[in-house]
Amino acid sequence: MAEEERSHWSHVLKRRIAVLEKDARNEEEKKAEETELFTKYYTEWRSGVETDESYKTIPRFYYKLPAEDEVLLQKLREESRAVFLQRKSRELLDNEELQNLWFLLDKHQVPPVSGDEAMINYEAFLQVGEKAGPKCRNFFTARVYSKLLHNDPYGRISIMQFFNYVMRKVWLHQTRIGLSLYDVAGQGYLRESDLENYILELIPTLPQLDGLEKSFYSFYVCTAVRKFFFFLDPLRTGKIKIQDILACSFLDDLLELRDEELSKESQESNWFSAPSALRVYGQYLNLDKDHNGMLSKEELSRYGTATLTSVFLDRVFQECLTYDGEMDYKTYLDFVLALENRKEPAALQYIFKLLDMENLGYLNVFSLNFFFRAIQEQMKLHGQEPVFFQDVKDEIFDMVKPKDPYKITLQDLVNSCQGDTVVSILIDLNGFWTYENREMLVANDDSSNTVDLDET
Repeated sequence: MAEEERSHWSHVLKRRIAVLEKDARNEEEKKAEETELFTKYYTEWRSGVETDESYKTIPRFYYKLPAEDEVLLQKLREESRAVFLQRKSRELLDNEELQNLWFLLDKHQVPPVSGDEAMINYEAFLQVGEKAGPKCRNFFTARVYSKLLHNDPYGRISIMQFFNYVMRKVWLHQTRIGLSLYDVAGQGYLRESDLENYILELIPTLPQLDGLEKSFYSFYVCTAVRKFFFFLDPLRTGKIKIQDILACSFLDDLLELRDEELSKESQESNWFSAPSALRVYGQYLNLDKDHNGMLSKEELSRYGTATLTSVFLDRVFQECLTYDGEMDYKTYLDFVLALENRKEPAALQYIFKLLDMENLGYLNVFSLNFFFRAIQEQMKLHGQEPVFFQDVKDEIFDMVKPKDPYKITLQDLVNSCQGDTVVSILIDLNGFWTYENREMLVANDDSSNTVDLDET
């Protein structure tokens, strides 16, 4: 038995030694191979021989823009862009093709009718796609169908909703091509002068602007362009991406003026309408008492309800572009857009910059107190009992709930959804009075509504 055990262990040891010798040889071979490769690559590097030429197959992705003196290259670039945009325009559905698409959809509707809506199922949807032609191919996909699929028990989609989807897509592409024609740089954005040219040439196509005098066109264009740049160019770079123009609702509002039967209420609420533009410009002229075409601080102080504090107006003239201490119409438009849209982040950014006197990036107790003191002084002038700052300060911090309990940032104001109330409390006596008497105003509204209901 002992002999057998010795034989077994001898066999195990021999096998283990053989494995170790093999591993040792493998390690030596690996080291030798690594040394050989290192020597090869190092020699090639020292001798300057470049064996890897894969970079030569990388396609060129950057083309330098022609310089101002390279007239021929500039013309060539303009012509090639014009040809490209024309080709893209021809790829879009025209009115006749859209009409044909509607007839096909109507012909392939699948009963029963859902309310007043004609419906179509996926099989019929694909059949229409085959007959509608190559221009429609991108619309007849499973992805589009699923996007429009809601709660129909038969798994169908509304023909009208699909057709409106197609119309919207076609309109977006048409508009993008139209805007791109004014993109002189060809970089996907419009400068102020580019957008001015676009809107100026658009005016004759908008029936709601037929009554405008041609002498007012330049003021109208300035009024319209400022809204785009105030909200879409917060960093004041002087240019806006065409994609941003298409994504916002401003272009819809502008092109709404094509409707000859636009209601009076819609016109008054539309910044781009003739009544709105005339209202803003008329206010400017009324404020300009010395008729020099510019507004001084004293003239601007009569803006709105004439309750903006002098401290806030001082900051406006310190931070905004002025000419010999007076404000021109373009600067005035930014001012109006900020005060009329205090809930919007761009407007809050404009006002926040004025409130942040020390350029700290936040409002602290000192800056809040500095601006509210002017409200307290106005209250004394009107014979009202001033409110204690400590109470107002606590209310502001409670409303905003900033991340830092001692600092209010612009993002804090935006996130709180109370930014318009906070800035109104600090810059406008009328805004502060409205906030202080909010419960009484709500009660009055409720009682007036009750009276109306009783009378009916």
